[in-house]
Amino acid sequence: MAQQTAPKAGLADLTADDAVIAAAIGEGHLPSLMAAAAQIAGNIDLIDAFKAPLYDFFGDGQGGYDDATRARICAEILSILRGYRDRGCIMGPALSAEALHRLMSFVAGAEIPDRYIPYLEEEMEFSGHDERMPDFSQVPAQTKENFRVLIIGAGMSGLLAAIRLSQAGVPFIIVERNNDVGGTWLVNSYPGCRVDNPNHMYCYSFAPNHDWPQHYSTQPVLEAYFRQVSEKYGIREQVRFGTTVEECVYDEQQKLWRVRVHGADGATQTLAVNAVITATGQLREPKLPDIKGVGSFKGPAFHSARWDHSVDLTGKRVAVIGTGASAFQFVPEIAPRVGKLKVFQRTPPWLGPTPNYHDDVAQGQKFLLKHVPFYAQWYRFWIFWMLTDGILPMVKRDPAWTSRTDSVSAENDMLRELLTQYMLAQVADRQDLAAAVIPNYPMGGKRSVRDNGVWLSTLKRDNVELITDPIAEIVPQGLITRSGRHVEVDVLIYGTGFQASEFLAPMRVKGRGGVDLHKMWDGDPRAYLGITVPGFPNFFMMYGPNTNIVVNGSIIFFSECEMRYIASCIATVLERGSAALEVKKQVHDAFNEKIDRGNLEMAWGAPQVSSWYKNAKGRVTQNWPFLLVDYWQATRRVDPDDYQFESLMGEAAE
Repeated sequence: MAQQTAPKAGLADLTADDAVIAAAIGEGHLPSLMAAAAQIAGNIDLIDAFKAPLYDFFGDGQGGYDDATRARICAEILSILRGYRDRGCIMGPALSAEALHRLMSFVAGAEIPDRYIPYLEEEMEFSGHDERMPDFSQVPAQTKENFRVLIIGAGMSGLLAAIRLSQAGVPFIIVERNNDVGGTWLVNSYPGCRVDNPNHMYCYSFAPNHDWPQHYSTQPVLEAYFRQVSEKYGIREQVRFGTTVEECVYDEQQKLWRVRVHGADGATQTLAVNAVITATGQLREPKLPDIKGVGSFKGPAFHSARWDHSVDLTGKRVAVIGTGASAFQFVPEIAPRVGKLKVFQRTPPWLGPTPNYHDDVAQGQKFLLKHVPFYAQWYRFWIFWMLTDGILPMVKRDPAWTSRTDSVSAENDMLRELLTQYMLAQVADRQDLAAAVIPNYPMGGKRSVRDNGVWLSTLKRDNVELITDPIAEIVPQGLITRSGRHVEVDVLIYGTGFQASEFLAPMRVKGRGGVDLHKMWDGDPRAYLGITVPGFPNFFMMYGPNTNIVVNGSIIFFSECEMRYIASCIATVLERGSAALEVKKQVHDAFNEKIDRGNLEMAWGAPQVSSWYKNAKGRVTQNWPFLLVDYWQATRRVDPDDYQFESLMGEAAE
C-alpha cells in the first residue's frame, strides 16, 4: 500500500512535547481529530473502537462522549500523534476511498449519501490540488491573450474572479467604486460587525487561514483577510479604485461590450471588452424605511451601512430603527455607552444558539490546525457538513400542515418550539419582553441571527427600551409612534437593510437589440443559475438572482461554484473559436420555473411571510431553494447545449 504524504500547505512539522500536544488535543474538535489521527495512522481502527459522535441541537459539537470515553479517545490520539512526531512526521499508508468515506460519515455522525461524496472530496482537497482551478489547457495562449474581461467589484466575489482569470491566463480589468478591496467588509464598519458563518469555512477554499482570532471574525479581521489574499495573488495592484460603471452596452457588430466608467480622476472612459463579470453583491445599496418624514430629523442620522464614526454616542439619546442582522450586532455594542437607547422593532428575529459567537479560537486549536496533517480539512468538513443541508428539511413547507401559521411543517414546528423555549429562558425575569421577542412567523421565513445571549441581555438593560409601537412619523426632534407617543432623541440610526432586489442598480445594462436589462426585468430579476440572461451574450453575474442562502452553507462556496462555471463558459467560447455565448431562453425560463416552485415550498416562500427575500411582486428573487450539492453539480462545467454560440463572423450557432 502506498505511503501518503502530509499536505504541506500551511502545515508545520509536529515537534512539540507530549504535554503541549495533549493540551492542544483537549482544545480541539474531537471527531475531526479522530479522523485526522486515523488518516495519519493509515488505518481506521480508532473510529472502529468508539461509537460515532452524536450531535445535540444545543450541544457543544464534540460528539456527546462522556468524560471517561473522551479521556480514552484523547489518549489514543496522543499516541498516534506521538508516533507521527517520533517518526520524523512520516505518515502511515494511504487510506482507501472506502475508508475515507467511512471517516466522512463518522465525523458527520450520520451516513453520507453517495451523491455527496464527490462534492465533499473536492471541498476537502486531500490531494492538495485545487479542483476548482479553471482549466484552459485546450485554449491557445494567443487566443486567451486576445480575450479581455471586465470585472465589476473588488469584494469577495470580484477578487475570486480576478484570481481565477489570472490563473487561467485570461487578461482582465477590475474596477471598484471604493478606495480599497473587501466590498461589504470594507464599507460596513459599524460597531460589532462580524460574519455569521464560522470563519474556518468562510474563507476561500484555496486560501485557508489557521490564525483566525475568533470563530466568527469581526469586520476588521475579514477586511484584512481579503486584502492579504488580493496582495498574495497580485490582484490589488491591478484594481482601478474609485471607479464606477455607468453603463454596459453590447456592440452586436463587433461582439464586444462597451462599458462607460467614471474614474477616480473624474474622467469618463469607454472600455471595450469581450466579457463582463459583475460582482457587485446583493446587499450593497442601503434602504431607508418607508416612513413619513424620513430626512426631517435635525440631529445626526445615518444608516448602519454608512456608519458615521464622527458622531460621539456617549451619553446621547439614541433611536435605532430595525432589529435585523446589523442592528443585532451594533445595538449591544453601543448600549453600554449611550444615555438612553430606544430600539424600534417591526418584527423580531429568530435567534440561533451559538455559544461561541464572540469567543476566541483557543491556542490549542490553532496549534492543531498548523501542525496536525488533515485536521484543518476534517474540521472544515465538519463545519461544512453541519451547515450544508441538514437543517433544510426543517424549513420546508408541508402542504398538509394547518396547525399553526408560525410554522410550516411538523419538523419546522419542533424547531420553532425549541427556539422559543431557548429565547423565553433568557427573558424569564422580564415577562414584558417575552411576547415582543418571540417571532410570529416560521423559522426560516426571514433571516435568523446567531445568538450567545448578548441580544436579549442588552434589551433588558435599564437604559434600553424595546418599542414595538409602529413609527408613524419622523420629526425634527425624534419620532412619533402610531399611538401618538413622542420619542425625542439626539441621534437616529437606521438598521433597515438594503435594496436587495435591485440587482446591478444603478448601473445600466443594454444587451442585444438595445434591450435594457432593468426594463426587461421590470423589478423581477431572473437569471439562469443566477449567472446568465438571454439576450446578454458573455454577460455573467456573481451573487445574482436566486443565489442567496438562508440556512445552509457559505456564500463563498456559492461564489466559487459560480466562478468555476463562468470560467468554463469562457473556456468553451475560446475552445470553439466563438465570440460569445448566450443562454437559450427556454433553458433560462425552465430553470426559473423550477426555482419558483422550489421557493414556494420553503418557509421563506410561504404566503404569510414577508421579507427582503421577496420583491415588490411577492416573488422570492434572492434565495436558492435546493441542496448545495445541486448547485455544485449544476455549475461544475457548462453544458454547451444550454447555449447558442456566436461566431467571430457574426452567425449564431446552436
